[in-house]
Amino acid sequence: MSDSLPAIAIVGTGSMGGAIARGLRQPHVDVAAVRVTTRTESSAAAWRADGVDARATEHNADANTWAVTDARIVVLGVKPAQITSVLAELGPSLHPDALVVSVAAGITTEAMQSVVPNPVVRAMPNTPALIGRAVTGISGGSRATAAHLALADDLFRTVGTVVELPEAQIDALSTISGSGPAYLFLVVEEFTRAAEAMGFEPDVAALLVQQTVVGAAMLLDATGDDPAELRRRVTSPKGTTERAIAVLQQANLAELFERAARAAEERARQLAAEA
Repeated sequence: MSDSLPAIAIVGTGSMGGAIARGLRQPHVDVAAVRVTTRTESSAAAWRADGVDARATEHNADANTWAVTDARIVVLGVKPAQITSVLAELGPSLHPDALVVSVAAGITTEAMQSVVPNPVVRAMPNTPALIGRAVTGISGGSRATAAHLALADDLFRTVGTVVELPEAQIDALSTISGSGPAYLFLVVEEFTRAAEAMGFEPDVAALLVQQTVVGAAMLLDATGDDPAELRRRVTSPKGTTERAIAVLQQANLAELFERAARAAEERARQLAAEA
């Protein structure tokens, strides 16, 4: 990561825009300035109480244009359907050299470039950005240079790991790392129900499952070993784990996960068409 980041505007501080704003406030991050906009005044007040310059659109029609004035990075944290309309609103106020970064699913760099003349980067972080453990895929539009991509890389490294990809893979990435936490949370939900069905009290079931998942993830991260190898070490021949794994594999999990990912990818394409 570079020594410092230029002035940054974050338009929309929902889960992802808010996570980025929090990442920029970490002690080791040097940023010239951060301005954010929110929908409500109460949200803006909360950001200001935390030391961030913020304005709300509900009482200030010029909040978004205020935020982007003189910013060198403009992060769009609004919903996909709002990206092009917000860009049209911001266009006249954007600095000519400002890099526009969208974290909206399905909205292409071409769509953004059709609205503003600035370089644009499309990014897909995931919700672990909230704790600084995101995986973010980035892809530059036709006007984005290596320097622009390096700047986007620096920005998203404040909340985790960054992978540069061709734009053709961004929708696919959104179905893996973007939606992936929800898949894992669903597994935790169902595993917890199974524990309850076996007689554990709900709080005990939740503790057992959640800490098992957290511990397994930390082991995977700490060792760097192949997950298949880690699974093998737990699975004794003719033992209980082997029997459970056999039942799970009868569901053809590989096909099931691929079908889920394909469905999410198709929805991303629909979002792009609807924008």
